[in-house]
Amino acid sequence: MLERLVEAESYARPALSGYRVAAVVRGTSGALYLGANIEFAGENLGQTVHAEQAALSNAFMHEEPGIEAIAVSAAPCGHCRQFLYEFAGGRDIEILVPGEPAITLSALLPRPFGPRDLNVTGGPLSRTKIAIQNVESVAQAARYAAANAYAPYSHSPSGVAIRSRRGNIYRGSYIENSAFNPSLPPLQVALVGVAMANEDFSDIAEVVLAEAANNSISQLNATKSVLAVIAPRAEFRLLPRAK
Repeated sequence: MLERLVEAESYARPALSGYRVAAVVRGTSGALYLGANIEFAGENLGQTVHAEQAALSNAFMHEEPGIEAIAVSAAPCGHCRQFLYEFAGGRDIEILVPGEPAITLSALLPRPFGPRDLNVTGGPLSRTKIAIQNVESVAQAARYAAANAYAPYSHSPSGVAIRSRRGNIYRGSYIENSAFNPSLPPLQVALVGVAMANEDFSDIAEVVLAEAANNSISQLNATKSVLAVIAPRAEFRLLPRAK
């Protein structure tokens, strides 16, 4: 995991800070998932994706059943410790930082606030997955992503699908957090896939957001705001999430 941090760092897009952060998550399946920080020049800092979030969302979108450990090029910030705790699922996650002894998440976050405090059982990786067959179009991919979102606090699932000019489709499901602010919007989750495929955001051709009209919160304004900065020429559509 520590050896692959160099590879993970190559995917970083620190448009504002110039500071590259890498993360590698190990799932209970034994699979490794890479992630790096993504920033958006011209957008507010709240839209930033931390490396730990990128790696965890990578695991989430690949239907990893659980998280055992994470290697990070720098010690996780408080924001990411909170995000990690949402994914812990009762497991004490091991944290590896180059040149330092291994430490556990419970040592970094000794008195956590999490899903159980809001009467939510389970976590992002224990959610019930909804299978949708023949996901061929961007709209279908967006609906699939929304159907598999983790939104136990707002009960407002949403999903995004991106088509690049190469014809590749990337899905992103909304991932909520019990502390609310570390929640990861569906567009950012999909953009992690774009970044990990080494495609330029400026080459995004089409974006579809799927969410229900009666959701208590909407991803519409935030999605359009980020797209206006990174892919202003992209075609954008909002469609109702399939029930």
